[in-house]
Order: sequence, then structure tokens, then C-alpha cells
Amino acid sequence: MNQATEHRGPDGTNVFLDDLISLGHNRLSIIDLSDRANQPMASFDGRQIIVFNGEIYNFKELKRELEDYPFKTESDTEVILAAYKKWGNDCAKKLNGIFSFAIWDRELKELFLARDHIGVKPLYYFYDRERFIFSSEIKAILAHNIFREIDLTALNHYFRLSYIPHPLTIFKGIKKLSAGYWIKLKNNEMEIEKYWEPGDKTDFDSKNEAREKIRQTLEDSVKHQIISDRPVGVFLSGGLDSSVILGLARQFSSGITKTYTTGFKDISLKNEKKFNIDFDLARKTAEHYGTDHHELIIGVNDICENVEKIFWHLDEPNGNHTAPALFLLSKEAVKDVTVVLAGDGGDELFAGYLRYAFSRWISMYQKTPRFVQSALNFLLLTAGKNAYFKKISAKKEERIAEFMMPEEELFSRILKPDVFQTGITTKYFAALLKTYQPNILDKDFEKIFMDVDRQTWLVDDSLMRTDKMSMAHALEIRVPLLDRRLVEVSQKIPTSWKIKNQRGKIIFKEALKEYMLPHFANQPKWGWFTPMAKWLRQEPLKSMAKDWLDSLPGQYFEKKEIEKIFEGHLSKGVYNLNILWSLISFSIWHNLFLNPKKKF
Repeated sequence: MNQATEHRGPDGTNVFLDDLISLGHNRLSIIDLSDRANQPMASFDGRQIIVFNGEIYNFKELKRELEDYPFKTESDTEVILAAYKKWGNDCAKKLNGIFSFAIWDRELKELFLARDHIGVKPLYYFYDRERFIFSSEIKAILAHNIFREIDLTALNHYFRLSYIPHPLTIFKGIKKLSAGYWIKLKNNEMEIEKYWEPGDKTDFDSKNEAREKIRQTLEDSVKHQIISDRPVGVFLSGGLDSSVILGLARQFSSGITKTYTTGFKDISLKNEKKFNIDFDLARKTAEHYGTDHHELIIGVNDICENVEKIFWHLDEPNGNHTAPALFLLSKEAVKDVTVVLAGDGGDELFAGYLRYAFSRWISMYQKTPRFVQSALNFLLLTAGKNAYFKKISAKKEERIAEFMMPEEELFSRILKPDVFQTGITTKYFAALLKTYQPNILDKDFEKIFMDVDRQTWLVDDSLMRTDKMSMAHALEIRVPLLDRRLVEVSQKIPTSWKIKNQRGKIIFKEALKEYMLPHFANQPKWGWFTPMAKWLRQEPLKSMAKDWLDSLPGQYFEKKEIEKIFEGHLSKGVYNLNILWSLISFSIWHNLFLNPKKKF
């Protein structure tokens, strides 16, 4: 298992063996670089043993609170041990950071595991009542003799969402521990409990109070997350969030000088500006703050040379075509730094995505007189705008599914009839919405929409990709905007303060207006895109893609339908990148993990 995950921790590897249990750890040294901080680590009396992945940002404050504990290191790992001794299962509530850890109590013969509040760090496990196996990556669990079988429910979710929602994984029997949960295992009985929710959703009394709280919390988050005994840099996406993070980091530490971004080549001059908007904005931000800016230009050959290695590191199929760019950028950054700050999470917390503004418009539209709705519905259907019609007419319990997944009919054509499960992802989101109070659902649906995104796509797709692509190179990415305290603050802000005139993040921009650099003025929201759709029409990726699609296992897929989808994309008749990349991802993953021919 340590060999399978050695890329995550190149600074040391060790194991602990005891009756009933073995624990392994690969260390990436960031806080207290001495050998005393190596893991597995024992408590001062040898009773508890910990393995831990991540960082605890408030470890110094907790250490003062735990002053009776005889600390032997300057590490955050030992603080978790001390916290567990004092607070037991409640120790996870006290931590502020990104983490997954396991503590073995040698006296009680009890294993305790926890995953961080937001789900930045992964934790997978397999349990068949005879064996309990856990790791930060699935490939380590597969080092054991486990029958590898595809979970068909997970497969159906995947082709609708491009990722697999927790607690499922693509492997039947292997699960993800959900964010903000802990597991306790004793006497072969497993207990799972949720230890954190964002808290009271009651709105702030005033905008000024909310603005000040946003600013204070983010400032404190950045101050804590730049603490490291190894070099720290910043990923600049060209967006507002990473620019704010850089501005704050530079304010609190003159040592944060290196920034990194990606650009793209092998695209026509007509499209070069379109795909390099973020690249140009990031350069302007770096110039403003005077950083040592690194620009990585990625072409189609870079993708072809690394794509199998990328999907091996992902562990599961993933249909997001930005993963290769993040993998290559992390490989570049780790030449200089060990820790990188990134701007993930701001859109989910403060309504940055256009879907939230559109949903807010729909919420207001559905309150208009019925004859108004009937007229617009008629116009949309007459114009062939079926997707818009479905969104504006969907009930609230169905609306998130309409935004977050493509047409159901498409998947009924590419999946075999005995594989396809009707409406399964719609039901998944509907079940999530039932966990909210009905009055909140009616009062401010978009607040719930953002919260569902935070719990699903953010953790199971975005943060998973961020962790796997960076840790493939032993690079730790920290996300100051996802400090659990800022998540709690965002929950108390009504959507009307976040969205105005179909533009999002209003109150966030007001709270941090001094970091709104001139080149962001009137800049529309622009997601991080790659030219993958165009590269699929170019050699050598076009031929490779055809081979991967031809290699899809026939027991799951309708091959002729997939050929039509590919041909439609090549001829530019239909934009089919999302479904094609999901199929390509699945094919490569299947070849690597179920028909393994090579290792990386």
C-alpha cells in the first residue's frame, strides 16, 4: 500500500504493526521537518498511534489549549494526538484544516478515522466485516486481494455528472467517507457519524456586518495557510478568487513571490485569445504584485504523452477535461515550491457561477402569472429551446439535476438497456434537498443550490481532482476560501446580497474591493476552459481517442451510438466534448484498473 501511494510522500515511509492492525504512511514534510515528526506517530505514552494526511491550520492555538500534554515535536500531527486524548471523538470538531487521519487505540482496540469538514483531503475505505482497509487513494486498497467489480449505480451517476458522488466509488465495496464525518471501528462493528454542519443559516443583520466578517475570516485564513517550513506559491487562474488570495498572501508574507498559470497552444489564431483569457489576466495580476511568474504553455502532445498517467492517478474515471492541465501545472510548480495556495470554493460560497443567477431568475419567473409562463414556454418550445424550457419549468426538487446533468435521453442511447438506470441522479439530488427545512427551500432556493454544489460536485469532482493531480507530484494545495469558518459565514448571507442584475459575488467583491484590480473591471465570468474539443479533432489525439472509444467494454455500451457521437463531433455538427471525454476517461481507467497492463 505504501508503494502504491509513494508519490504522495517522498520524504519518508514507515509502518506500524500491532495485533489486529497495520498502519502505513508516506511523509510529505511541511511542518517540523525533523525525523521526530515522522509517522506513524505514537502518543507520549505509546497508547495511541496516528497516521495523518493534510495540515491543521490552528495547531498552534490548540497546542496552547492542550498545554498539559508533554509535546515532543513542533508538528501538527502530535496536536491531533493530544486533542484525541482530551476530547475523544469530538477532537475533529476542534480542528481547522484539511485532513484525513486514523488513530489506533492499543488499549481499547479501537480505530478512529475522520475526514475534514469540507472534504479537501480524500479518505477511501473497504469493509466486508472481516477486513477494514483504508487509504488516501483507491489504488492502495487494491493492493489487497479484492474482487474488482464496477458499481452500476456509480456508473450511471458518472455518465450524468462526469464524476461519482459520495459515498460511492466506481468499485463495488469501496466507499468514500463523506466530508465532515468520522468512523469508529471496534469489535468488528463500524459506526459512522456526521460531526459538522455549516451551522445556523440565519441571515446577518446588515451588509456591513457581513462584509466585515468575510474580510476578517479570509484574512485570518490566509495568515494561517501560509505557515509552512517549505516554500509556498500561488496558482493564478486569472480569476478574482486567486487574485484576492495572492493579494492577501503578499500582504502577510513577503516570501510569497512565485505564481503559476497555464496557457494553450496548437489552436487557431482565431481561438487563441478565447482560450487564453485566464492566461492574460493572470499575467496582469502577477505584474501588479511583482511576483516571479511562471507560465506553462500546454499543447496537444503534452496531453497525449501524459493522459494514461493522469487517469492512473485519478483512481476513478473523471470527465472533467481540465485535469491534464492541473497535472502538468503541478509538475511544473513542484520544481520550486512544496505548497501552493489556490482559489477553489469562492464560486460555490458566493454565487460565482452563472447557474445561480439563472436559477434566481427562474425562482422569480415561477412566481409570475400563469399566462406569462405559458407564453414564454410556448416561445421556447417553438424555437426548439427544449433545454431552457426544462430548466425554467422544473420544480425546485428537480431543478438542480436539470442544471448539473445533460439530457437523460443521451445516456439511454449509449448505455445498454440492462445497465441504464432511469432518473437515478435526479432522485439523488431530490433526496439531498429533502434534508433541508422546507421554509429555507421556499425562501432562498439558490442558497440551497450553492450548498448542494459544495457537498457534491465541489468535493467529489473539483477537490478530488485538485488533490490527485497535485499529490501525484507531492505538491500540497491549500484552499483558503474553504476555511470552514468562511463556509459558515457564507451560509448566513442571503442570495440577494450575492447576486445583483444577474452578476454574482457582489458582497464578496465589496468586502475585498481593494483587491479588485483594474483589469477585472466589468470582466464577465469565464470558467477555466481548455481547447480539448479542438484537440480531439487533431492528430495524434484524434486517432488515440478513436482507439480508446473502440476499446470500451461492450457489456456496458452501445458502440454504434458512440461512433455517431464521435463522428458528429469530428464533423463539427454537434459539440460532444463532455460525453466523449467521459467515455475516453472510462475507457482508459478500465484498461488501467480492470485490465492492468502497466503501472506508473
